[in-house]
Amino acid sequence: MKNNKAILAGLLVLSLKVSAQLPGSNAANSTIRFSQEKDIRNTEVKNQNNTSTCWSFSSLSFLESEAIKSGKPAVNLSEMFVVRHTYLLKAENYVRMHGLANMGPGGAFHDVTNVIRTYGIVPEFVYPGNPIQGNKHDHSELDAVLKSFLDVIVKNENKISSNWKMAVNGILDAYLGKLPEKFDYNGKSYTARTFADFMGIKPDDYLEFTSFTHHPLYRPFVLEVPDNWAWNQVWNVSLSEMQEIADNAINNDFSLAWGADVSERGFSFRNSIAVVPLKEYASTAEMDADSVFLKPVTEITISPEIRQTSFDDYTTQDDHGMHIVGAVKDQTGKRYYTVKNSWGADRNFAKGYFYCSLPYYLYKTTSIMVHRNAVPKAILAKLKS
Repeated sequence: MKNNKAILAGLLVLSLKVSAQLPGSNAANSTIRFSQEKDIRNTEVKNQNNTSTCWSFSSLSFLESEAIKSGKPAVNLSEMFVVRHTYLLKAENYVRMHGLANMGPGGAFHDVTNVIRTYGIVPEFVYPGNPIQGNKHDHSELDAVLKSFLDVIVKNENKISSNWKMAVNGILDAYLGKLPEKFDYNGKSYTARTFADFMGIKPDDYLEFTSFTHHPLYRPFVLEVPDNWAWNQVWNVSLSEMQEIADNAINNDFSLAWGADVSERGFSFRNSIAVVPLKEYASTAEMDADSVFLKPVTEITISPEIRQTSFDDYTTQDDHGMHIVGAVKDQTGKRYYTVKNSWGADRNFAKGYFYCSLPYYLYKTTSIMVHRNAVPKAILAKLKS
């Protein structure tokens, strides 16, 4: 059995797609024409299905690209290995906070690096994390059962039982499977910790950034979004510097993990595009939804004030985690970032990817995670702990 798994691992690496051949437009009937500027190597599009685990899918897609860039093989890493550990860490926090903390299924990029730092990582074939659903993930029952159980624990007026963690682990084992102690990969035996070392993933190499005016620049702060249950900090930079970091990363063959709000009317995964059309803000009633997605449009100029107001009034929330893997320009010279999503490859024209305009990135980004070597040195020099 172990030998068969090792052979499977080798075949998996050989067959794993690295970057997709994307169409030169965003939809079959679109007049927008893209020319590619940068295409950063990335693994095949995956599907989070009925789960709120985009944070794990996007972060691991990002780290898969990081490994490829460093000369490692293209490996499909296990999102559910990270999710499994994070559920327990989140449960511990929820109990310590007497139920006054987020116990939802969402998370953040640093949840992934935190897990890898402590526990390591494994390939997908070692821990698919879906023993019940077959090849699809569905956490609707798991999320409800886990939350209900923990609510019983924290409402206990007497001393909390020392067995509750064992019970949580039993729930997680039932829905996601037991964690592996060792596994074989390409003829060698690994633990999760030694495999992370083999892949060259060093969590301390990665920095998170955002840009808001309610905190001082160049200092870290706890981003006030519900999914930041671990209260980790991000660096605050100017809006122009948040763009500079993204452009510098892409131009130097680094990708980015991208957290953003995708609830805007200018976001259309079906049409493989995200824009902030000026027409929408002039008069919502006049906006023809399809027309703004099928031809180049004039977009609103994003200022720090517009961005801050949107965050303050909940118009911008930490909706979704994605992976920026390149850049294109349309026929008018406008730049868009190429974004890899985790909703499968068969739901839109761009095979699971979409194109995000620069105004949309500036307006709707909640945070990004990049390798520290992707950050301009002048910006790094400004950061103060």
